[in-house]
Amino acid sequence: MFRNRWLILGAIATAFVLVSADAQARVGGGFSGGSRGTRTFSAPPTTPTAPSAAPIQRSITQPGTAAPVGQTGMRPGLFGGGLFGGLAAGFLGAGLFGLLFGHGFFGGMGGLASIIGLLLQVVLVVIVARLVFAWWQRRNMPTAAYAVAHPVTGHSFGGLSGMLGGANVLPAGDSVPIANLTIDKSDYDAFERLLGEIQAAYSTEDLAALRTQVTPEMLSYFSEQLAENASRGLINRVTDVKLLRGDLAEAWREGKIDYATVAMNFALKDSLVERTSGKTVEGGERSEVTELWTFMRARGGNWLLSAIQQT
Repeated sequence: MFRNRWLILGAIATAFVLVSADAQARVGGGFSGGSRGTRTFSAPPTTPTAPSAAPIQRSITQPGTAAPVGQTGMRPGLFGGGLFGGLAAGFLGAGLFGLLFGHGFFGGMGGLASIIGLLLQVVLVVIVARLVFAWWQRRNMPTAAYAVAHPVTGHSFGGLSGMLGGANVLPAGDSVPIANLTIDKSDYDAFERLLGEIQAAYSTEDLAALRTQVTPEMLSYFSEQLAENASRGLINRVTDVKLLRGDLAEAWREGKIDYATVAMNFALKDSLVERTSGKTVEGGERSEVTELWTFMRARGGNWLLSAIQQT
């Protein structure tokens, strides 16, 4: 009886190891993480290739720093934010409280204290007037809303077609202007090239190459996964990567940074092999994967992988 119990426990442990190994297979390890600028925690539009997308689970972007698609960000209150805004609002509130009860802004004071109180009231009135004027200007400034651009037509991008249709509007914030972005053939070629090059660099554990292809955030995630594989004496071999189909979910510009989220269905051979013997312990068969990859670039720079999302 005890022997059978140990056999059952051993089988469960073996299955757990295999599941864990599979979870670390291919670049990104099947996780959803990275940064999509102000849209990090907003679901990308659905596409024929990716009708759904898993939410970002790991990111250096803090939740709540970006307005969701279709919603505006919160505007500053009448007195603005921060410590100064709180003090101004509290100061005025205290003064109004005194007026309501017939003591004036600084009731109960006499002599020099009354003069100082009067001067403080004048200063306060000036400050409040300036704040109200600034708030009124911000309130009446037109908020620019931009629709995601339709990319050029007639380009398949190795199967990447069926471009984004319909307007997906994200109002521009007060501090980060957001504009539409047109993706052309050279961009599609770069996305397809990066798909293969990143998988190849990950497979050979070439961090120097990955550093030129992904953002520092994504490099840290990949380095962590490679270290986990190394500690278990394994190497993740990814070969024969071929893009089968894909389409653009959205493309936009935030200040001086361009972003593009692309849904890609690709085939590959993905396996985990022993580092010493080269024996395959998991995978090795040709399979298909569908993921959303977000790329970013500084204006005029090269595209870098900044996020991966599962479907």
